[in-house]
Amino acid sequence: MAKARVLVSDPLAEEGLAILKEACTVDVKTDLKEDELCGVISEYDALIVRSGTEVTAKVIEAGKRLKFIGRAGVGVDNVDVDAATRQGVIVANAPEGNTLAATEHTMAMMLSLARNIPQANASLKKKEWKRSKFMGIELNEKTLGIVGFGRIGREVAKRANAMDMKCVAYDPFISKERAAQLGVRVMSLEELFRISDVITVHTPLIKETKHVINAQSIATMKNGVRIINCARGGIIDEAALYDAIKSGKVAGAALDVFEEEPPLESPLLTLDKVIVTPHLGASTVEAQKNVAISVAKQCIEVLHGGSAKYVVNAPMVPSEQAEVLEPFAKLAEKMGRFAIQTVEGRLASVECIYGGELSAYAGSMKFVTRLVLKGLLDPILQTPVNIVNAEFVAKERGIAMSETVTEEAHGFKNLITIRVKTDKTEETVCGTVFVKSRSRIVSVDKYTMDLIPEGYVIVSRHLDKPGVIGRASTILGKCNINIAGMQVGRINPGEEALMVLNVDSEVPENVMKEIRSMPGIFSATFAKISSKKI
Repeated sequence: MAKARVLVSDPLAEEGLAILKEACTVDVKTDLKEDELCGVISEYDALIVRSGTEVTAKVIEAGKRLKFIGRAGVGVDNVDVDAATRQGVIVANAPEGNTLAATEHTMAMMLSLARNIPQANASLKKKEWKRSKFMGIELNEKTLGIVGFGRIGREVAKRANAMDMKCVAYDPFISKERAAQLGVRVMSLEELFRISDVITVHTPLIKETKHVINAQSIATMKNGVRIINCARGGIIDEAALYDAIKSGKVAGAALDVFEEEPPLESPLLTLDKVIVTPHLGASTVEAQKNVAISVAKQCIEVLHGGSAKYVVNAPMVPSEQAEVLEPFAKLAEKMGRFAIQTVEGRLASVECIYGGELSAYAGSMKFVTRLVLKGLLDPILQTPVNIVNAEFVAKERGIAMSETVTEEAHGFKNLITIRVKTDKTEETVCGTVFVKSRSRIVSVDKYTMDLIPEGYVIVSRHLDKPGVIGRASTILGKCNINIAGMQVGRINPGEEALMVLNVDSEVPENVMKEIRSMPGIFSATFAKISSKKI
């Protein structure tokens, strides 16, 4: 089998390249313009970038073979994530690799801002000795407001606490109890702006955070506040910041990132009270090595059919839950695949119900639901369907989706129920995972069974009387198709029954027609419970 091809379009540490080259064919082509990238991307299965390459919708559309886009760093604002999602391309980043680098740069900027170190350095090198001009402040007992309390925000707080600063934070996704354990008090953004002596931002640039520091919010801050941004350009309204520094409202700012980079025409560069660096937050030898290794390993994992650790366009499962939920996710996909091949009509809606012990993982079940959708859609569509784009593809086709979590499991420790409705009928499939990841489909509609969800199956509805099953087995034997297992479910003897046969090979359509023509057979369908197209 030919090796997968990977394009690296920004400089990447050698340690990451070495990992990629062990498993893939790797080309390094940097400084490509959009049209140049569009011209070559169709040859590649994966694209690795840093902040220099703009991965636009046009580029992604041209990448017909693309399965993975990796950002060797944190921010993915240079990648059109929505376009990648529509095309089923996994986008992943490396959020942990540069955490310490960005943290230490933030601390360096804060200390430099407090003591006017860059300005004093420049002055003395001009052979000036103006000590009084560079009077600073002590950070001891000052209130540090941290906007965004993720990995970097927490590391900044740890170091600021060691300096006896009072740390407060705003983050809608962290509890007061967890923040208190880290020595930080969480509060509203408005209160944080009002009481902080120093404000540092550590959020991604999204609609909700764009210009979160603006003329209105600055007006509510303390006189003499100092502002730091080592996160993303655009979080601060730079025109408003310029005016606030000129007026004296803001005592100074330290900026590593800008709305436009390089910011050579920015008026902020003309102010002595503004310290600037050229986007150096992740620029350490260690950080570049770490993010390169992380994104390279994720790339190889995806190209080998696995999943990326830090996917940004698919639901994430906490690492501590992954081992528990993985067997359920695999079962859910197989149940979806089974259901769609054994139900008649056009898919209209799907309801996923997670019961029993699964109720403890309610926040992570969206991951499992997407695999149900993948199982339902992948066998019947020509476009690729995966965990990334399954929900988008379903919505695009008007398929209604719902997800319910309940403690009720109908006698099982855990239970997944998939209820599929089409324009002609409805079918319900239930499954469970026993010890050691042993999974079973335990019912189809009203019929109880113990079906191993693997390989090839024939599902028939027939009259429950002697000879019907025997005749079907004879037809299969005559065609040299071996039966590996059989499940029969019935409610009342002599009425309709459901039979599921596990077989060792595919069953040709002419054989299925012969089975359907038998007396007593109401319907019979063949299904592949695998990831291959039907």
